[in-house]
Amino acid sequence: MSLLERTIANIKELDQKVIEEIKAYQKRLTKPPGSLGVLEEISIRLGGITGQKCPDLRKKAVVVMAADHGVVAEGVSAFPAEVTRQMVDNFVHGGAAINVLSRHTGADVFIVDVGVAASLEHPRVLSHKIRPGTDNMAQGPAMTRSEAVEALEVGIRVADDLLGKGYRMLATGEMGIGNTTASSALVAAFLGVPAVEVTGRGTGINAAAVEHKAEVIDRALAVNRPDPNDPLDVLAKVGGLEIAALAGLILGTAAKRAPIVIDGFISSAAALVSSKLVPRSPDYMIASHCSAETAHRKLLQYMGLKPVLELEMRLGEGTGAVLAFPIIEAAVKIVEEMATFESAGVAGAND
Repeated sequence: MSLLERTIANIKELDQKVIEEIKAYQKRLTKPPGSLGVLEEISIRLGGITGQKCPDLRKKAVVVMAADHGVVAEGVSAFPAEVTRQMVDNFVHGGAAINVLSRHTGADVFIVDVGVAASLEHPRVLSHKIRPGTDNMAQGPAMTRSEAVEALEVGIRVADDLLGKGYRMLATGEMGIGNTTASSALVAAFLGVPAVEVTGRGTGINAAAVEHKAEVIDRALAVNRPDPNDPLDVLAKVGGLEIAALAGLILGTAAKRAPIVIDGFISSAAALVSSKLVPRSPDYMIASHCSAETAHRKLLQYMGLKPVLELEMRLGEGTGAVLAFPIIEAAVKIVEEMATFESAGVAGAND
């Protein structure tokens, strides 16, 4: 049995006993039932994921998967492909938005090269390069099926390693010029909708460029004819190496019964791949925010995920995910530290 197969087999149902315990305990806290809204929902989900009433999530990290995309040759991005490497350098030196926000929220940043089209030799970059970028999906498959599996397993191994080192909550981040094109292609293929319905501005292209981007995606889908009933086929034909690695990170985290915080549209496309491989995997996900990217809300609703934040962000990198960390931790603190009606001597509501 392969690592991917073992991981899939290890993703179990949530702990319903703990879920019911937390629901009952919430009713005893000094507040009207449901008055803390999504915070209550998060604490219940965390209990089901971890099997603990008050999991300690203080040690947390965001994993930034980086790779290039051959489809950039079709002119789908406002930035040239070399920006992927340049931004990885920025991550390494702590100057990117994800570095700033991670420092602010007390999260560690791990950068993983799964397919950057340049040599990256730096001790802060975890090198798991499968190939130097994907092929142009508008002309044929982005990668082989075996490469897609290899990228998934990179993500699984990274999750295993970090959770084994004591991290208790992980978040998804990415860097790859052209990856909104691959993400829109994945969503269009899996949901069976025209590319124009799920294609947005990405790095900031104008309306004419969005139309061209959708046409390129439609061409890629026509050329490759991915089978929506075969997640690996779709991933290999129109996906990305960093997207596949993120999908593996999600599966690996779920298999270890830890929460995985999903960032924006690209991370959600990876989450969609995970959900197609393991339908119960969204149970382990917390959607950090709903981005300004076209169709992100539709995608979250499709997976049954409710975003914690709405800040009109569309940067990626894991920025929305790390901003959600303090709110997720606050949900645990409510259960852990809030007084009950009995302990505080406060009268409960009349039946």
